[in-house]
Amino acid sequence: MVLKRVVVTGLGALTPIGNNVQEYWNSLINGVSGAAPITYFDASKFKTKFACELKNFNVEDFLDRKEARKMDRYAQYAMVSSEEAVNDAGFNFEKLDKDRAGVIWGSGIGGLETFQIEMLNFSAGDGTPKFNPFFIPKMISDIACGHISIKYGFRGPNFATVSACASSTNAIIDAFNYIRLGHADVMVTGGSEAAVTIAGMGGFNAMHALSTRNDDPTTASRPMDKDRDGFVLGEGAGALILEEYEHAVARGAKIYCEIGGGGMSADAHHITAPHPEGLGAKNVMLNCLRDAGLKPIDVDGLNMHGTSTPLGDLAESKAIEHVFGEHAYSMNLNSTKSMTGHLLGAAGAVETISSILSMKYGIVPPTINHFTDDENIDSKLNFTFNKAQKREMNVVMSNTFGFGGHNACVLVKKLDL
Repeated sequence: MVLKRVVVTGLGALTPIGNNVQEYWNSLINGVSGAAPITYFDASKFKTKFACELKNFNVEDFLDRKEARKMDRYAQYAMVSSEEAVNDAGFNFEKLDKDRAGVIWGSGIGGLETFQIEMLNFSAGDGTPKFNPFFIPKMISDIACGHISIKYGFRGPNFATVSACASSTNAIIDAFNYIRLGHADVMVTGGSEAAVTIAGMGGFNAMHALSTRNDDPTTASRPMDKDRDGFVLGEGAGALILEEYEHAVARGAKIYCEIGGGGMSADAHHITAPHPEGLGAKNVMLNCLRDAGLKPIDVDGLNMHGTSTPLGDLAESKAIEHVFGEHAYSMNLNSTKSMTGHLLGAAGAVETISSILSMKYGIVPPTINHFTDDENIDSKLNFTFNKAQKREMNVVMSNTFGFGGHNACVLVKKLDL
C-alpha cells in the first residue's frame, strides 16, 4: 500500500504569549515570558502563586455568550484556535467533502474547572444533588472535537486523545495516519488545556511538580538551567489543519510544510518520573525518524519537551545525545516552555506550530531564563539560550512526554525536501 502524503495548510494558536499565531510567533522570537501572578482565583495560600494565563482574552469576542456558557474553558480555547486554523486554510465549504473531513483533538485533563465548580457547589449545599445540566457535556475530554465538528459539519473521524502532556502530539499523529491511510482528506487536530484552577494548581503543587519561584515568576521556567525547580503551569490551545497533499494542491491551498513522521513509545518505568537514562525518549525519537525514513543527520532542530524539571530535562538531554551522536552538537535545540509555560495536553500542538514557523521564517526561538550551566548536561549542546538564532531549518522534530510514561514525537519538513 502506498501511503499518501500529508501537509499542513492551516494554523491557529491561543497562548499565554499571544492570542493568535502571529502574536504567538512574535513573542517567541523576542523571548517574552508569559508567567505572572495568578488572577483567576486567590492563590495567596498556595505554594505556587503564579502561572502562564491567557492575557487580554475575552471569549465573547469569538463565541456567542450563550454558547460559551455551555463550554468549559478548555473547549472554548479549542473553538477559538480551530477557527483561526480553519480560516487560515481557506476552504471553499461548498466544494469540501465533509464526510472526509474530521477532527482529532487532545486534552490531558479536559473540563477540570467545570468539575471543580460543580463539586464545590455541591459541597456547599445541604446534600441535595443540584447539578448544572451541562456539567457532564462541559467536562468530558472529547467534547471539544464534538463542538468543532458540529460547527463545521465535519462528519469524518472524530475522537479525543488523552495521554497527559503528550495528548495533542498523539492527536496530530493520529490525524496524520488517518489521512495517509486514505480514511480522510482533511483533519482538524491539536489540543487545548485550561488547568490553571484551584484543583490544578493544588494538585500539581502536592506532587512538587511546579516551580515555587514566587519572587520572580517571569524567570521561573528555566529548562536546562542548574537551578530549575519545576514547571510553570500554562493554558491555551493550538490547532493545525492537516490535508492530503493532492487534495491541497487541487484546491490551490497554501502549504506550510509536510508531516514527515510520528513516533510513540512508553517509558514503562514510573507514573510520573522519566526513565533516568531517557530510554522511552530515545525510542520515541528513533521511532519517529524511522517512520519518516530519515536519519539523525537530516534533522536541523528539535523542540524539546524541556519542562524545567530536574529529572526530565536531564533524561531528555541524555536521550538526544544517544539518538543523534556527534550530530547533536550541530542541531538547534530549544524549549519554548521557557516562555509559554507547560500547556500540558496542548503543549505538543503549540510547540509543533513553533517548529513549523521556525522552518517558514528561518529563526529558532530561544530557551529563555538560562543563568547557570548544569554540570550534568553537556554544555556543547546548543539549547539556543536566551536569544533567537537565525538558521535555515528543513527538518524539525518536537518531543512531548506525559505522566504515565507516554512519549510522542512528530517530525515536520519542508515540502520540497
